[in-house]
Amino acid sequence: MAVSQPATFNEEWSDERVFAYLNHLPPHGVNADFHVLYNAYKHMRAYDFKRLVDQFLKDGRDIQATNPEGQTIQDVIAQFPRQRDEFLAILSAV
Repeated sequence: MAVSQPATFNEEWSDERVFAYLNHLPPHGVNADFHVLYNAYKHMRAYDFKRLVDQFLKDGRDIQATNPEGQTIQDVIAQFPRQRDEFLAILSAV
């Protein structure tokens, strides 16, 4: 199957694109707040993740939400050494 769109790197993400992650619906049995944070972490650069987290907290959402295994987003990010430091720094600053 052919790729339908070429990969782009270091593009600027609009507020609309970043904040659209706040509305992602979780699969059955997954906490909605954890799901938002996890998907944002997987797809965003640290700068955009920070923007999302700031709005996430302004909206009164739970930064300590857990996945079905009882892990917070901090627990999950800590498992990935190559890119954890910037993301964990953002979360520890809140």
